[in-house]
Order: sequence, then structure tokens, then C-alpha cells
Amino acid sequence: MNKYSKETVVGIFVVIGLICIGYMTVKLGNVGFFGDNTYSLIAKFSTVTGLREGNPVNMLGLEVGRVHKFTMDQEDQVVVVEFKINKGIEIFDDAIASVKTEGLIGDKYVAIDPGGGGDLLANGDTITDTNSPTDIMDLVSKYAFGDVGSGDDEE
Repeated sequence: MNKYSKETVVGIFVVIGLICIGYMTVKLGNVGFFGDNTYSLIAKFSTVTGLREGNPVNMLGLEVGRVHKFTMDQEDQVVVVEFKINKGIEIFDDAIASVKTEGLIGDKYVAIDPGGGGDLLANGDTITDTNSPTDIMDLVSKYAFGDVGSGDDEE
């Protein structure tokens, strides 16, 4: 009797552990089972250095979505970035999307200033005003080699 009760307790812990692993896999993998609770927005950037699929989209300091995919527009020479924004988040047509860095050398994310003076953006609409990331290494090399202007245009 004692042997079976120990095996039963171990079996219950194994099942609970597997359920926890499955739950964490779904949560960390951003997988949804009950329909998509997001809508898509598009923005065009001249460069998206360091930005990856799955990086967060933040608005007012809170995460409101994720970067979904990248495509390149060969005609206009820009990168088209598609975001998945949580439903219920209102973004207006005068919004500004910027690629920012968390900390000095941290991960990239997209920051959205929601605007507020125009019409609401719907699924598939485009944010027209964008700011590409600043290349820190380019700025450091310009400073190190004296290419940064001092503000005076003397010869």
C-alpha cells in the first residue's frame, strides 16, 4: 500500500510539472490558442539595425505589442516593419514610430508616440512618421576621429 501511494504522489508531481512546462512554453513563446487578440500596423524605416522579430513595441513606457515581421521595399529603399498591437490600444494617424535602445547597449524596441490629433489607425494601416535608430558606434567613431562638427564653420 505504501509503495503505491509514493508512486501516486510522484506521478501527480510529474503531471503538475509537465503542465507548468507547457504553460511556460505557451506564455514565453507568445502563442495564443483562442484567436488573435491583436491587430497589425505597418511602419517604414530607412534602417532597423538591431531590431528583431518578437522585440517589444512600447507606448508611454508600456508594452503594447510585438514586432511581427520585416520586408524590404526595393522601390522606395526602405524596410517595412509589421507590428502586432494588442486590441484596445488606440493609435492615431499622426503617431510617430521610433526604433530605440534599452539602455546604452541593450536590446532594440519600437517606441510609439500615439498622437491624438487625427483618425484612429485600423488593422493594416501605416504609421507614416518614423525615426530610424541612431548608430552609437558611428557617433563614437566620428567623435574619436574628429569628424563631429564643433558648431563653428571656421576654416
